[in-house]
Amino acid sequence: MAMTSFAADAADERDRGGPQQPLLTVTDLRKYFPIRGGVLGRTVAHVRAVDGVSFTVRKGETLGIVGESGCGKSTVARLLMRLVDPDAGEQVFDGEAVGEQGGISVAQMRRQVQMVFQDSASSLNPRMPVQNSIAFGPVAFGARRADAVAMARELLTKVGLNPVLFGGRYPHELSGGQKQRINIARALALKPRMIILDEAVSALDKSVEAQVLNLLQALKRELNLTYVFISHDLGVVRWISDRVMVMYLGEVVEIGPADAIYTGPKHPYTRALLASRPALDPDQRREEAPVSGDPPNPVNPPSGCRFHTRCPHAEPVCSARAPSLGDATGFGHLAACHMQDAGSGHTAASVLQ
Repeated sequence: MAMTSFAADAADERDRGGPQQPLLTVTDLRKYFPIRGGVLGRTVAHVRAVDGVSFTVRKGETLGIVGESGCGKSTVARLLMRLVDPDAGEQVFDGEAVGEQGGISVAQMRRQVQMVFQDSASSLNPRMPVQNSIAFGPVAFGARRADAVAMARELLTKVGLNPVLFGGRYPHELSGGQKQRINIARALALKPRMIILDEAVSALDKSVEAQVLNLLQALKRELNLTYVFISHDLGVVRWISDRVMVMYLGEVVEIGPADAIYTGPKHPYTRALLASRPALDPDQRREEAPVSGDPPNPVNPPSGCRFHTRCPHAEPVCSARAPSLGDATGFGHLAACHMQDAGSGHTAASVLQ
């Protein structure tokens, strides 16, 4: 495995379908976690963590994924990396089905897709100098150790850390922001085309968070990267994302361009999320919660639209029939809400069309 500079090539030799072909297409992804009980430990129920999720990620874009805790964001990330095996669904990477005969293997996909986790400390080996942690992946894939260490030092420079000062340090000698920069460098070591960032900046204070976000944007431009960015911070997601996907109780309720989602949300849940952001003007403080109640139990979700138990616009049709999101593998602005379907029978549908 030859070590080369990290400057992006004009055309990536791994790009099989050209710039117009999506880098990632996910269709009807599902994952139910069993709940076991009784003396024999039999399965008595399932947690519907991810239930029919579909989306597309274009080459060079950042797709942001937002939603309340427990909505399935992190499970989607682990399913994309195959850290957890899906129960159903299809995952296509640059035109090739992942894990299917005649497609691309999971190991080959992982060479091109890397992940940065939320907990920067537990992601690093406490007994290994950080430059060795960065070099570990290339060595595992056959690189000469000297070349891999040279690459690690180059990557340390790229993420803003002096390799002379930081290369031989152990994780406990670094701050949270420095450890997350190490994790980003480690993710870059195999020269991926896509990086999945699961709450990668949520544990950092705001000044360090801004530095890491600026670093991610610079690396994206320089290395022609594609990001799937998962966060609960709506402001960060808007700043970094080209498109945004909103999840609720294991399903996609809205997806579209970031500006369209934030300036003209179509789903009541998205509007409630945006309304929950703290106001900078004390005269504009919200006195009442934008959405009431707790999310339903994912073991036994409500019938029809899963948000109808908390939605101020709910009507009988909302509990009787699940709304359709439409073709989520496209790039339009879509919402799974009966108010957005003129033929649904919802009284507000004609008004909002």
